[in-house]
Amino acid sequence: MLGSSSSSHQHKNNKDLDSPQPPPPRSIAMRQLLTAAQLISQSDLSAANHLISILSSNSSAYGDSSERLVHSFTKALSLRLHYHHKIFLNVSPLKSFMKPPSYNINIYNDQYDSVLQSSYLSLNKITPFIRFGQFTANQAILEVIDYQQNIHIIDFDIMLGVQWPPLMQAISNHHPPPTLRITAIGTNLNTLRRTGDRLSKFARSLGLKFSFYPLLLPNTNNETLTVDHLINHLSDVLLLPNETLAVNCDFYLHRHLNNRDKLCLLLRKIKSMKPRVVTLSEQEAYHNNPIFLSRFMEAMKYYTAVFESLEATLPPNSRERIEVEQVWFGKVIADIVAEEGDCRKERHERFRSWEVMMVSAGFRKVPLSGYALSQARLLLRLHYPCEGYNLEVIDDSFFLGWGNQSLFSVSSWR
Repeated sequence: MLGSSSSSHQHKNNKDLDSPQPPPPRSIAMRQLLTAAQLISQSDLSAANHLISILSSNSSAYGDSSERLVHSFTKALSLRLHYHHKIFLNVSPLKSFMKPPSYNINIYNDQYDSVLQSSYLSLNKITPFIRFGQFTANQAILEVIDYQQNIHIIDFDIMLGVQWPPLMQAISNHHPPPTLRITAIGTNLNTLRRTGDRLSKFARSLGLKFSFYPLLLPNTNNETLTVDHLINHLSDVLLLPNETLAVNCDFYLHRHLNNRDKLCLLLRKIKSMKPRVVTLSEQEAYHNNPIFLSRFMEAMKYYTAVFESLEATLPPNSRERIEVEQVWFGKVIADIVAEEGDCRKERHERFRSWEVMMVSAGFRKVPLSGYALSQARLLLRLHYPCEGYNLEVIDDSFFLGWGNQSLFSVSSWR
């Protein structure tokens, strides 16, 4: 699908590229996109900038899946060019990342936080990606706690807390219902408070004894500092001897892979807390390659499948689809492609890498049950009845994919 052409060829044809042209066929656009990435990797920034301007003119956030993909990756390459220009000033390119023109909101202000949360809710609604991980994790938690009378869940990056109402509903049906305590980790105190208020209100409606404890982390771009703070803050978490502890890591730990030793310390810290279960959901991709061009090609392959899945399930004019593609995935793509060093946070690695780290930290895998598998299949059949999605069980863990591309993994550990 991806090809390349030389930079000298691009220089010879700059005059032709300047003239108005119809949108290129998908294969040509993909090759041009890869060529632009190659030019950047060779530090031929002038030629790259020229080709990126052509791609910007010919791609659209509102076309078919390939046009939308080219549009998102072209924006990300443009940001990487900005990085090259600002590298000596130590300026992160994502600080100038802008959403589609209709929003015109800078990524790092409070208003964008609200839009990002909206895109997360849309992602949860229109794709099985989030629900697949959360429903499977909930079932794993339910099976190992076995309706103990006191349940404590530590949730890394709880965000809006959409994972927990189904679990709360399930445990409230037990007589007598257990007590539930959630320690919620996040970097935005207002979001944590609103999430706690919503979950507390829902618990009251169920007659469930519930308490919510926010664990606020520093909002910093220094990822190593964040891991250190996280380990220190976990030491302050109250662990009661009569509680059953579950730890939920939902698309979170990959952000700390810039320092694998620190991440291993964090995993050992979690193990020392003696949880009954640790649930781990991650993207099944290798976006942590230090070589830019290899990372770019891996991301292209991965998000081609993601964008094709969205096209197969939603109409072109779906506002939620555009929001998810350009805001949620657009931000992730921009981080993978444009950022380097500690500024880059989206450092996905495949399940085998996580398996090695978990085992080295002292964890052993807990097989996901046949009932959890039935639930995951039911989720896909009822809510996302599209033939392109597939579910595989490999080494007692679940993998969700589109076509031949595996996209997400869920596993359970103790």
